[in-house]
Amino acid sequence: REGNVIGWFDAQQGHGMDVDDDGFVYLGQDTVRKYDPSTGEIVAEIARTPEREGGGRVGLPPPMIRQPGQGGRGPVAGFLGRPPPSPEEIAAAEAAKAAFRAKYPPETPMIVGGLEEIRIVGTDNEMYVADNYLRGRVLVFDLDTLEFKRGWGAYGKPLSEISTDDADHAYTPNGPMPQDFAGHLTLNVSNDGLVYAADRNANRIHVTTKEGEFLKEFIIAPGTGVGGSTGGVAFSSDPEQKYLIISSLTNNRIWFLNRDDGSIVHEMGHMGENGGQFFGLHMIAVDSQGNIYTGEVFAGERVQRFVPNDSPRGELLQQLAALPLQ
Repeated sequence: REGNVIGWFDAQQGHGMDVDDDGFVYLGQDTVRKYDPSTGEIVAEIARTPEREGGGRVGLPPPMIRQPGQGGRGPVAGFLGRPPPSPEEIAAAEAAKAAFRAKYPPETPMIVGGLEEIRIVGTDNEMYVADNYLRGRVLVFDLDTLEFKRGWGAYGKPLSEISTDDADHAYTPNGPMPQDFAGHLTLNVSNDGLVYAADRNANRIHVTTKEGEFLKEFIIAPGTGVGGSTGGVAFSSDPEQKYLIISSLTNNRIWFLNRDDGSIVHEMGHMGENGGQFFGLHMIAVDSQGNIYTGEVFAGERVQRFVPNDSPRGELLQQLAALPLQ
């Protein structure tokens, strides 16, 4: 709670993380790996395809060799411009993509792409995974065996009906919603058993049952371009989880939505690098006391904590903020 390190193990960098009731840590890398935090050892992992679309790495990368005083390029380096591919290179890439998607159709019962999110529902002994293959698939696995159980796409469609045509996933700001996920899918599961999948590249959230039955669609700031308006998904700390709390990477804002109808009841934050501001707001979490934790990417790469206004610390901060400057 205070940000002090109380334990650690040196796992490879991941994307998506959760902890089960027995304390095992699950990290999303090229698949989901289960770690024993007391030893840092991998004790199990979900099956995935032996290759990736576009020829990306499969398996953990080799350990990094750290040199004192020598840093890396950092995440912003990924936005550096590259020369455009030639027509021949484009044609070859499209042919390779078509062959890969024919070999691994949308209903492939294992992880095919990269990982965006992991959520464990201990009461059901299940794990929900956002696999970014074909711009996003919701996959559910048994927590004991890590075997595939079920999955779905946008609007709750069966995996087999997800389109392999990129045009069916495309979204233009303020345009019509695509019938398939547009990309960078994250998710969370509410106490009353609803699955909220945030389709970041289409500025929307899909609400389904745990079996994938589509219920609602919430659209947030539909004019948002690259990066999207719907990132991490969290819930308010009250027993009913009345509010849905969403982070926006592009807008650098936190949206507070009425969970019943998706209406925005409050928003906070703006771009900046000072305390309380955001630069690349990516993920979000809420603890049982209502404290909000945010994680930023880009050059910020920091975690911030926000306390409720009606908490003792929140009331004190408001009193201090009201004092005249000396």
